Amino acid sequence: MQQTRRRIRRPVALGAAATTLAMAGLATASSTLPDPTRASAGPVAARAADEPGLAPCRITTAVGIQLSEGIPTGPDYARSTGEVRALTLMVDFPDAPGEGPAMSRFSEFFPQTTDWFRISSYGRLRYRPETPLRDWLRMPMPFDAYGIGRGSPYEPGYRQLVQDIVTAADPKVDFGDYDLVNILVTPNAGPSALDTVLSVTFSGNGEAPHADGAPLANTSFVYSRQDDGSGSYHETGFRVLPHENGHVFGLPDLYTAEGGGAVGHWDIMSEDWGANNDLLGWHKWKLGWLDNSQVRCASASGSRDYTLTSLARKGGPKLAFVPLTPESGYAVEVRTRDGNDEAVCEPGVLIYHVQSDVDTGQGPVTVVDSDRDSGGCTRRPNVHAELSDAPYRPGESFTDRESGVRITVLSEDPDTGTYRVRVTRD
Repeated sequence: MQQTRRRIRRPVALGAAATTLAMAGLATASSTLPDPTRASAGPVAARAADEPGLAPCRITTAVGIQLSEGIPTGPDYARSTGEVRALTLMVDFPDAPGEGPAMSRFSEFFPQTTDWFRISSYGRLRYRPETPLRDWLRMPMPFDAYGIGRGSPYEPGYRQLVQDIVTAADPKVDFGDYDLVNILVTPNAGPSALDTVLSVTFSGNGEAPHADGAPLANTSFVYSRQDDGSGSYHETGFRVLPHENGHVFGLPDLYTAEGGGAVGHWDIMSEDWGANNDLLGWHKWKLGWLDNSQVRCASASGSRDYTLTSLARKGGPKLAFVPLTPESGYAVEVRTRDGNDEAVCEPGVLIYHVQSDVDTGQGPVTVVDSDRDSGGCTRRPNVHAELSDAPYRPGESFTDRESGVRITVLSEDPDTGTYRVRVTRD
Protein backbone atom coordinates (compact mmCIF):
# COMPACT_ATOMS: atom_id res chain seq x y z
CA MET A 1 0.00 0.00 0.00
CA GLN A 2 1.35 3.38 -0.96
CA GLN A 3 0.79 4.94 2.42
CA THR A 4 3.28 2.52 3.93
CA ARG A 5 6.04 4.35 2.09
CA ARG A 6 5.35 7.70 3.71
CA ARG A 7 8.34 7.40 6.00
CA ILE A 8 9.64 10.94 6.45
CA ARG A 9 11.67 11.55 9.57
CA ARG A 10 12.53 15.04 10.63
CA PRO A 11 16.12 15.94 11.50
CA VAL A 12 16.98 15.58 15.18
CA ALA A 13 20.29 16.82 16.61
CA LEU A 14 22.63 14.19 18.00
CA GLY A 15 24.90 15.66 20.63
CA ALA A 16 27.57 18.32 20.40
CA ALA A 17 28.79 17.15 17.01
CA ALA A 18 25.37 18.01 15.57
CA THR A 19 25.15 14.67 13.85
CA THR A 20 21.57 14.56 12.63
CA LEU A 21 18.84 12.06 12.06
CA ALA A 22 17.32 12.31 8.61
CA MET A 23 14.29 10.72 7.05
CA ALA A 24 13.29 7.14 7.27
CA GLY A 25 15.62 4.85 5.64
CA LEU A 26 18.47 7.12 6.53
CA ALA A 27 19.59 8.64 9.48
CA THR A 28 22.69 10.51 10.42
CA ALA A 29 24.62 13.15 8.58
CA SER A 30 28.35 12.80 8.23
CA SER A 31 31.09 13.28 10.76
CA THR A 32 34.69 12.15 10.44
CA LEU A 33 35.35 8.59 11.50
CA PRO A 34 38.53 7.52 13.34
CA ASP A 35 39.80 5.49 10.37
CA PRO A 36 38.69 7.07 7.07
CA THR A 37 40.25 4.27 5.03
CA ARG A 38 37.51 1.95 6.30
CA ALA A 39 34.84 4.18 4.84
CA SER A 40 36.25 5.24 1.48
CA ALA A 41 32.86 5.37 -0.14
CA GLY A 42 32.14 5.56 -3.77
CA PRO A 43 33.93 6.00 -6.99
CA VAL A 44 37.57 6.26 -7.69
CA ALA A 45 36.08 7.12 -11.08
CA ALA A 46 34.78 10.40 -9.68
CA ARG A 47 38.17 11.94 -9.03
CA ALA A 48 38.43 15.14 -11.00
CA ALA A 49 42.12 14.63 -11.75
CA ASP A 50 41.38 11.47 -13.74
CA GLU A 51 39.40 13.09 -16.56
CA PRO A 52 39.13 16.90 -16.41
CA GLY A 53 36.49 16.83 -19.16
CA LEU A 54 34.05 15.33 -16.68
CA ALA A 55 34.69 17.93 -13.99
CA PRO A 56 31.66 20.14 -14.89
CA CYS A 57 29.40 17.09 -14.52
CA ARG A 58 30.57 16.15 -11.05
CA ILE A 59 28.12 18.39 -9.28
CA THR A 60 29.53 19.38 -5.92
CA THR A 61 28.67 17.78 -2.61
CA ALA A 62 26.79 20.55 -0.83
CA VAL A 63 27.82 21.44 2.72
CA GLY A 64 25.18 20.83 5.37
CA ILE A 65 23.06 18.58 3.15
CA GLN A 66 22.16 15.16 4.45
CA LEU A 67 23.31 12.49 1.98
CA SER A 68 24.08 14.91 -0.84
CA GLU A 69 23.84 13.70 -4.43
CA GLY A 70 27.18 15.35 -5.17
CA ILE A 71 30.22 13.47 -6.42
CA PRO A 72 32.37 12.19 -4.86
CA THR A 73 30.54 10.76 -1.88
CA GLY A 74 31.92 11.86 1.47
CA PRO A 75 34.39 9.66 3.38
CA ASP A 76 32.06 8.69 6.23
CA TYR A 77 30.14 5.87 4.59
CA ALA A 78 30.87 2.24 3.81
CA ARG A 79 32.86 1.59 0.66
CA SER A 80 30.75 0.48 -2.28
CA THR A 81 33.21 -1.47 -4.42
CA GLY A 82 35.21 -4.63 -3.87
CA GLU A 83 34.38 -7.13 -1.16
CA VAL A 84 32.14 -5.69 1.53
CA ARG A 85 31.63 -7.74 4.67
CA ALA A 86 28.19 -7.24 6.23
CA LEU A 87 27.80 -8.42 9.81
CA THR A 88 24.23 -9.68 10.02
CA LEU A 89 22.61 -10.31 13.40
CA MET A 90 19.10 -11.57 14.11
CA VAL A 91 17.68 -9.91 17.22
CA ASP A 92 14.65 -10.66 19.41
CA PHE A 93 13.25 -9.50 22.76
CA PRO A 94 11.83 -11.04 25.93
CA ASP A 95 8.32 -9.87 24.97
CA ALA A 96 8.79 -10.72 21.28
CA PRO A 97 10.77 -13.96 20.98
CA GLY A 98 11.88 -14.93 17.52
CA GLU A 99 9.41 -17.10 15.66
CA GLY A 100 11.22 -20.08 14.18
CA PRO A 101 14.96 -20.37 13.52
CA ALA A 102 16.92 -17.14 13.29
CA MET A 103 18.44 -18.28 10.00
CA SER A 104 14.94 -18.37 8.52
CA ARG A 105 14.84 -14.63 9.06
CA PHE A 106 18.25 -14.36 7.41
CA SER A 107 16.97 -16.31 4.39
CA GLU A 108 14.28 -13.70 3.79
CA PHE A 109 17.07 -11.40 2.58
CA PHE A 110 19.85 -13.66 1.34
CA PRO A 111 21.09 -14.60 -1.18
CA GLN A 112 18.65 -12.16 -2.84
CA THR A 113 20.38 -9.02 -1.51
CA THR A 114 23.81 -10.32 -2.51
CA ASP A 115 22.53 -11.11 -6.01
CA TRP A 116 20.83 -7.72 -6.30
CA PHE A 117 24.07 -5.86 -5.57
CA ARG A 118 26.09 -8.13 -7.86
CA ILE A 119 23.72 -7.45 -10.77
CA SER A 120 23.34 -3.74 -10.13
CA SER A 121 27.08 -3.16 -9.70
CA TYR A 122 28.10 -5.31 -12.70
CA GLY A 123 30.04 -7.43 -10.23
CA ARG A 124 31.97 -4.52 -8.73
CA LEU A 125 30.39 -4.90 -5.30
CA ARG A 126 30.91 -8.34 -3.79
CA TYR A 127 28.47 -8.22 -0.92
CA ARG A 128 29.30 -10.85 1.69
CA PRO A 129 26.77 -11.29 4.52
CA GLU A 130 28.22 -13.04 7.54
CA THR A 131 26.38 -14.60 10.49
CA PRO A 132 28.88 -15.52 13.22
CA LEU A 133 25.86 -15.93 15.51
CA ARG A 134 23.25 -18.13 13.87
CA ASP A 135 20.69 -17.97 16.67
CA TRP A 136 18.47 -15.15 17.89
CA LEU A 137 20.39 -12.56 19.88
CA ARG A 138 18.15 -11.85 22.87
CA MET A 139 18.03 -8.28 24.14
CA PRO A 140 17.91 -7.66 27.92
CA MET A 141 14.84 -5.38 27.81
CA PRO A 142 11.39 -5.68 26.22
CA PHE A 143 11.02 -4.07 22.80
CA ASP A 144 8.76 -1.29 24.10
CA ALA A 145 11.36 -0.33 26.71
CA TYR A 146 13.64 1.02 23.98
CA GLY A 147 10.99 3.52 22.89
CA ILE A 148 11.50 2.82 19.21
CA GLY A 149 8.81 4.10 16.90
CA ARG A 150 8.44 5.82 13.58
CA GLY A 151 10.94 8.64 13.36
CA SER A 152 12.75 7.70 16.59
CA PRO A 153 16.03 9.60 17.10
CA TYR A 154 19.28 7.83 17.87
CA GLU A 155 19.22 9.10 21.43
CA PRO A 156 18.45 7.48 23.74
CA GLY A 157 16.60 4.37 22.51
CA TYR A 158 18.74 3.33 19.56
CA ARG A 159 21.97 4.04 21.44
CA GLN A 160 20.81 1.74 24.23
CA LEU A 161 19.76 -0.91 21.73
CA VAL A 162 23.10 -0.77 19.91
CA GLN A 163 25.00 -0.95 23.18
CA ASP A 164 22.93 -3.97 24.23
CA ILE A 165 23.59 -5.66 20.88
CA VAL A 166 27.31 -5.08 21.27
CA THR A 167 27.31 -6.41 24.83
CA ALA A 168 25.43 -9.55 23.81
CA ALA A 169 27.42 -10.25 20.64
CA ASP A 170 30.92 -9.05 21.48
CA PRO A 171 32.16 -12.27 23.15
CA LYS A 172 31.74 -14.09 19.82
CA VAL A 173 31.94 -11.26 17.27
CA ASP A 174 34.87 -9.06 16.26
CA PHE A 175 33.06 -5.96 15.04
CA GLY A 176 36.29 -4.59 13.60
CA ASP A 177 36.18 -7.23 10.86
CA TYR A 178 33.13 -5.77 9.12
CA ASP A 179 32.29 -2.85 6.84
CA LEU A 180 28.63 -2.49 7.83
CA VAL A 181 26.07 -4.03 10.17
CA ASN A 182 22.58 -5.39 9.47
CA ILE A 183 20.20 -5.90 12.38
CA LEU A 184 17.31 -8.14 11.32
CA VAL A 185 14.73 -7.71 14.06
CA THR A 186 12.16 -10.43 14.66
CA PRO A 187 9.06 -9.35 12.66
CA ASN A 188 6.71 -9.69 15.67
CA ALA A 189 8.45 -6.80 17.46
CA GLY A 190 6.65 -3.56 16.74
CA PRO A 191 3.79 -2.78 14.34
CA SER A 192 3.07 -4.26 10.94
CA ALA A 193 4.72 -2.48 8.03
CA LEU A 194 1.20 -1.94 6.68
CA ASP A 195 0.65 0.38 9.64
CA THR A 196 4.06 2.05 9.89
CA VAL A 197 7.55 1.29 8.62
CA LEU A 198 10.25 1.33 11.29
CA SER A 199 13.18 0.16 9.15
CA VAL A 200 15.98 2.72 9.31
CA THR A 201 19.70 3.17 8.72
CA PHE A 202 22.14 5.21 10.77
CA SER A 203 24.97 6.05 8.40
CA GLY A 204 28.20 7.99 8.84
CA ASN A 205 27.40 8.22 12.54
CA GLY A 206 30.59 9.23 14.29
CA GLU A 207 28.68 9.39 17.58
CA ALA A 208 27.88 5.66 17.49
CA PRO A 209 29.22 3.31 20.17
CA HIS A 210 32.49 1.55 19.42
CA ALA A 211 33.14 -2.18 19.54
CA ASP A 212 36.52 -3.83 19.07
CA GLY A 213 37.98 -0.44 18.20
CA ALA A 214 35.50 0.20 15.38
CA PRO A 215 32.50 2.56 15.42
CA LEU A 216 29.15 1.03 14.52
CA ALA A 217 28.76 3.99 12.21
CA ASN A 218 26.85 2.35 9.35
CA THR A 219 24.07 0.15 10.67
CA SER A 220 20.74 -0.83 9.10
CA PHE A 221 17.74 -2.02 11.13
CA VAL A 222 14.96 -4.00 9.44
CA TYR A 223 11.71 -4.69 11.28
CA SER A 224 8.37 -6.11 10.13
CA ARG A 225 7.88 -7.67 6.72
CA GLN A 226 6.93 -5.35 3.87
CA ASP A 227 4.17 -7.68 2.72
CA ASP A 228 1.24 -6.05 0.95
CA GLY A 229 -0.71 -9.28 0.61
CA SER A 230 -0.25 -9.47 -3.16
CA GLY A 231 1.59 -12.79 -2.91
CA SER A 232 4.91 -11.36 -4.12
CA TYR A 233 6.66 -11.03 -0.76
CA HIS A 234 8.85 -14.11 -1.18
CA GLU A 235 10.25 -12.67 -4.43
CA THR A 236 10.43 -8.98 -3.53
CA GLY A 237 10.30 -8.60 0.26
CA PHE A 238 14.10 -8.53 0.52
CA ARG A 239 14.28 -5.16 -1.25
CA VAL A 240 14.00 -3.15 1.95
CA LEU A 241 17.55 -4.25 2.85
CA PRO A 242 19.36 -3.05 -0.33
CA HIS A 243 17.38 0.18 0.07
CA GLU A 244 18.58 0.62 3.65
CA ASN A 245 22.13 -0.39 2.70
CA GLY A 246 21.98 2.26 -0.02
CA HIS A 247 22.13 4.81 2.80
CA VAL A 248 25.17 3.02 4.25
CA PHE A 249 26.86 3.70 0.89
CA GLY A 250 25.80 7.36 0.98
CA LEU A 251 22.62 7.43 -1.13
CA PRO A 252 19.62 9.58 -0.14
CA ASP A 253 15.94 8.75 0.01
CA LEU A 254 14.28 9.71 -3.26
CA TYR A 255 10.69 9.46 -2.05
CA THR A 256 9.20 12.57 -0.47
CA ALA A 257 6.34 13.33 1.92
CA GLU A 258 4.01 12.65 -1.02
CA GLY A 259 5.52 9.20 -1.64
CA GLY A 260 7.20 8.01 -4.83
CA GLY A 261 5.85 10.68 -7.16
CA ALA A 262 9.23 12.30 -7.83
CA VAL A 263 11.12 9.24 -9.08
CA GLY A 264 8.62 6.40 -9.08
CA HIS A 265 9.98 2.89 -9.51
CA TRP A 266 13.14 3.98 -11.34
CA ASP A 267 15.39 3.70 -8.28
CA ILE A 268 15.24 1.45 -5.23
CA MET A 269 15.94 4.51 -3.08
CA SER A 270 12.50 5.75 -4.14
CA GLU A 271 10.30 2.66 -3.90
CA ASP A 272 11.47 -0.45 -2.05
CA TRP A 273 8.10 -2.23 -2.00
CA GLY A 274 6.83 -4.53 -4.70
CA ALA A 275 8.43 -5.45 -8.02
CA ASN A 276 12.20 -5.38 -8.39
CA ASN A 277 13.98 -2.36 -9.83
CA ASP A 278 17.50 -0.98 -10.14
CA LEU A 279 19.36 2.20 -9.25
CA LEU A 280 19.63 5.27 -11.46
CA GLY A 281 22.75 5.63 -13.56
CA TRP A 282 23.76 8.70 -11.54
CA HIS A 283 23.86 6.57 -8.41
CA LYS A 284 25.87 3.88 -10.17
CA TRP A 285 28.48 6.45 -11.15
CA LYS A 286 28.44 7.90 -7.64
CA LEU A 287 29.02 4.42 -6.18
CA GLY A 288 31.87 3.61 -8.55
CA TRP A 289 29.96 1.04 -10.59
CA LEU A 290 30.32 3.05 -13.81
CA ASP A 291 33.68 4.14 -15.17
CA ASN A 292 34.39 7.68 -16.31
CA SER A 293 34.60 6.30 -19.85
CA GLN A 294 30.92 5.33 -19.61
CA VAL A 295 29.80 8.89 -18.82
CA ARG A 296 29.34 11.68 -21.36
CA CYS A 297 29.48 15.27 -20.12
CA ALA A 298 27.35 17.65 -22.23
CA SER A 299 28.71 20.88 -20.78
CA ALA A 300 29.45 22.78 -24.01
CA SER A 301 26.98 24.86 -26.00
CA GLY A 302 25.69 23.61 -29.34
CA SER A 303 24.43 20.16 -30.31
CA ARG A 304 26.04 16.80 -29.79
CA ASP A 305 24.83 13.24 -30.32
CA TYR A 306 25.42 10.38 -27.90
CA THR A 307 24.87 6.64 -28.18
CA LEU A 308 23.80 5.01 -24.92
CA THR A 309 23.40 1.36 -24.01
CA SER A 310 20.87 -0.10 -21.59
CA LEU A 311 21.77 0.52 -17.96
CA ALA A 312 20.98 -3.13 -17.20
CA ARG A 313 23.69 -4.47 -19.52
CA LYS A 314 27.36 -4.53 -18.67
CA GLY A 315 29.67 -2.33 -20.72
CA GLY A 316 29.21 0.55 -23.12
CA PRO A 317 28.34 4.22 -22.57
CA LYS A 318 25.62 4.48 -19.95
CA LEU A 319 25.04 8.05 -18.85
CA ALA A 320 24.94 11.50 -20.41
CA PHE A 321 24.85 14.43 -18.02
CA VAL A 322 23.92 18.04 -18.76
CA PRO A 323 25.23 20.30 -15.98
CA LEU A 324 23.13 23.39 -15.27
CA THR A 325 24.75 24.80 -12.13
CA PRO A 326 27.57 23.60 -9.87
CA GLU A 327 24.87 21.76 -7.88
CA SER A 328 22.44 20.51 -10.54
CA GLY A 329 21.91 19.05 -13.97
CA TYR A 330 19.97 16.59 -16.13
CA ALA A 331 20.92 12.93 -16.39
CA VAL A 332 20.04 10.84 -19.45
CA GLU A 333 20.10 7.02 -19.54
CA VAL A 334 18.45 4.01 -21.18
CA ARG A 335 16.19 1.72 -19.16
CA THR A 336 14.94 -1.65 -20.40
CA ARG A 337 13.34 -4.67 -18.79
CA ASP A 338 16.57 -6.52 -17.98
CA GLY A 339 18.64 -7.33 -14.92
CA ASN A 340 17.09 -5.83 -11.79
CA ASP A 341 14.60 -3.80 -13.83
CA GLU A 342 11.77 -6.34 -13.99
CA ALA A 343 9.10 -3.65 -13.53
CA VAL A 344 9.91 -1.68 -16.70
CA CYS A 345 6.80 -1.65 -18.88
CA GLU A 346 7.94 0.99 -21.36
CA PRO A 347 11.65 0.94 -22.23
CA GLY A 348 13.33 4.05 -23.51
CA VAL A 349 15.40 7.07 -22.53
CA LEU A 350 14.89 8.22 -18.95
CA ILE A 351 15.61 11.89 -18.18
CA TYR A 352 15.82 13.22 -14.63
CA HIS A 353 16.97 16.30 -12.75
CA VAL A 354 19.62 15.91 -10.01
CA GLN A 355 20.32 18.46 -7.26
CA SER A 356 23.12 18.06 -4.74
CA ASP A 357 21.89 20.90 -2.52
CA VAL A 358 18.58 19.22 -1.59
CA ASP A 359 18.30 17.02 1.50
CA THR A 360 17.42 13.35 1.48
CA GLY A 361 13.66 12.86 1.32
CA GLN A 362 13.10 16.40 0.03
CA GLY A 363 13.35 15.60 -3.68
CA PRO A 364 17.03 15.65 -4.74
CA VAL A 365 16.03 13.80 -7.94
CA THR A 366 12.98 14.38 -10.14
CA VAL A 367 12.14 12.19 -13.13
CA VAL A 368 10.80 14.01 -16.19
CA ASP A 369 7.56 12.39 -17.32
CA SER A 370 7.34 12.08 -21.11
CA ASP A 371 3.58 11.47 -20.93
CA ARG A 372 2.02 13.44 -18.11
CA ASP A 373 -1.33 12.39 -16.64
CA SER A 374 -1.35 9.24 -18.74
CA GLY A 375 -1.95 6.91 -15.82
CA GLY A 376 1.15 4.93 -16.77
CA CYS A 377 1.59 1.51 -18.34
CA THR A 378 1.46 -0.79 -15.32
CA ARG A 379 -0.98 -1.90 -12.68
CA ARG A 380 1.50 -3.87 -10.62
CA PRO A 381 1.07 -3.32 -6.88
CA ASN A 382 3.37 -0.81 -5.20
CA VAL A 383 4.70 0.59 -8.48
CA HIS A 384 4.01 4.31 -9.00
CA ALA A 385 1.92 3.97 -12.14
CA GLU A 386 2.05 7.55 -13.44
CA LEU A 387 5.83 7.54 -13.91
CA SER A 388 6.01 3.97 -15.26
CA ASP A 389 5.83 5.30 -18.85
CA ALA A 390 8.17 8.25 -18.19
CA PRO A 391 10.93 7.26 -20.71
CA TYR A 392 11.15 9.08 -24.02
CA ARG A 393 10.90 7.18 -27.31
CA PRO A 394 12.47 7.96 -30.72
CA GLY A 395 11.10 11.20 -32.13
CA GLU A 396 10.26 12.65 -28.71
CA SER A 397 12.02 15.58 -27.06
CA PHE A 398 12.30 17.28 -23.70
CA THR A 399 12.90 21.02 -23.54
CA ASP A 400 13.86 23.21 -20.60
CA ARG A 401 13.46 26.66 -22.09
CA GLU A 402 14.63 28.47 -18.99
CA SER A 403 17.97 26.61 -19.04
CA GLY A 404 18.22 26.53 -22.83
CA VAL A 405 18.46 22.72 -22.94
CA ARG A 406 16.79 20.34 -25.38
CA ILE A 407 17.18 16.55 -25.29
CA THR A 408 15.92 14.55 -28.28
CA VAL A 409 15.76 10.80 -28.77
CA LEU A 410 16.87 10.26 -32.36
CA SER A 411 16.68 6.51 -32.81
CA GLU A 412 16.74 3.04 -31.31
CA ASP A 413 18.69 0.04 -32.56
CA PRO A 414 16.60 -3.01 -31.53
CA ASP A 415 19.44 -5.39 -32.39
CA THR A 416 21.92 -3.82 -29.97
CA GLY A 417 19.49 -2.17 -27.55
CA THR A 418 21.21 1.20 -27.98
CA TYR A 419 19.61 4.62 -28.33
CA ARG A 420 20.97 7.76 -29.99
CA VAL A 421 20.16 11.00 -28.24
CA ARG A 422 20.95 14.60 -29.12
CA VAL A 423 21.66 17.23 -26.49
CA THR A 424 21.34 20.85 -27.59
CA ARG A 425 22.12 23.75 -25.30
CA ASP A 426 22.30 27.48 -25.91
